[in-house]
Amino acid sequence: METLVNGFSTINPTTGEEIKEYEYMSNEEAQNAVEKCHNAFKEWRLKSLAERAKIIKAIGEELKKNKDKFVKLMTQEMGKVLKQSDQEIDLCSAICEYTATEGQEHLKDEERELPNGGKGIISYSPTGVIYGIQPWNFPAYQAVRYSIANLMAGNGVLLKHSSGVTGSALLLQEIYESAGLPKNLFTVLLIEHDQSDAIIENELVRGVTLTGSPDAGKIIAEKAGAALKKTVLELGSNDAYLVLDDADIELAAKTSVMGRIYNNGETCVAAKRFVVVEKVYDEFRDAFVKAMKEVKLGDPTKEDSDLGPMAREDLRETLHEQVQESVKKGAKILMGGEMPDTDGFFYPATILENLEPGQPAYDDELFGPVASLIKAKDNEDAMRIANDSRFGLGGGIFSKNEDKAFELAKKHFDTGMVFINSFGLASPNMPFGGVKNSGYGREHGGFGIREFVNVKAVMKVNM
Repeated sequence: METLVNGFSTINPTTGEEIKEYEYMSNEEAQNAVEKCHNAFKEWRLKSLAERAKIIKAIGEELKKNKDKFVKLMTQEMGKVLKQSDQEIDLCSAICEYTATEGQEHLKDEERELPNGGKGIISYSPTGVIYGIQPWNFPAYQAVRYSIANLMAGNGVLLKHSSGVTGSALLLQEIYESAGLPKNLFTVLLIEHDQSDAIIENELVRGVTLTGSPDAGKIIAEKAGAALKKTVLELGSNDAYLVLDDADIELAAKTSVMGRIYNNGETCVAAKRFVVVEKVYDEFRDAFVKAMKEVKLGDPTKEDSDLGPMAREDLRETLHEQVQESVKKGAKILMGGEMPDTDGFFYPATILENLEPGQPAYDDELFGPVASLIKAKDNEDAMRIANDSRFGLGGGIFSKNEDKAFELAKKHFDTGMVFINSFGLASPNMPFGGVKNSGYGREHGGFGIREFVNVKAVMKVNM
């Protein structure tokens, strides 16, 4: 993204060239947008669950109709390979379908008998306008994830998307309205940070959700908390994938490559630290390096490319600095780690080993295609290292004993999501979210749909 006097332009990370210019809203326009969203909400909240579900399902169908257009735009704006943009729209459509059906079950009234034969009803009532601040790495999914749940719940939705994917944000708004969603109920705000603070403070805004860095999360939580507004935060991680002493090494290596380079390595819930038991460390390292060397870096619009550019030049610079700082502190580069002399913001698939606490590759989130390879003494030590992190979003365990792996995940892994002998991103019917510095609150699985509702008790008590 390039900043202009009263606006900004989006940049194609594959070429470094400008895509389109946009103007920021004025303060008055932004505040008017909140009021219009609130007015639309006042009518939408009275719609039945079935009426809301019909439109949510139609949004899913409209996403399918516009799939080719959306896929190309996402790849142009943030650089993911086309097949993964395609998968992203499929996921968004599945979220709409799940929410339109299961959402009605999660939101329907519950009856409970009170003492002495009284009657109680629990109502999951909409609360108002929900403000979402979302990143660029999944231009469609990040916005769909929170907006569809809240629209189904009867709320109004505001979106401040990352400036670099503004075209995707506006296309999503167009798709929602084409599917029959009332105008202004879902509104994209083209605003700057100081304007965003005013949106949080606006009395018509009832909740705030953010996907971003821990530092951003602290700021948003503080501002929302000062206004006594609930927040849901998803703040990234340095997820550990454990390769235990009985792991299928071929499967672990193949899956770990996919887990590290998917979405150009720019995924909050990506595999980032690979904690390998000493007994199988050399075997895994060799297989991992061999498989990673087969990854083809190139134009994301070409079918044979596995890894596209990073979304912005500054993000690539930050990643390279983290790699260099880790090497200065003792890390060893097994492959990659050099800035390519090409157009665009490309960075090669990279593996580091000899990692210890105090190095960025051990402690921090490396948001790009750089893998951190860490040796553990045994299975118990591997779990200790995995939990030796201020983050806790996702993680993984490779073991031929899947029952044992599930038990370890449930009882010992201090993280929000764990994948067994596999890598995944999100599933509409499973909760998504983390612990520790990875944030709080949940999305998907029927949990996200209740994050911003008023759980209301209505009672007739027999005296």
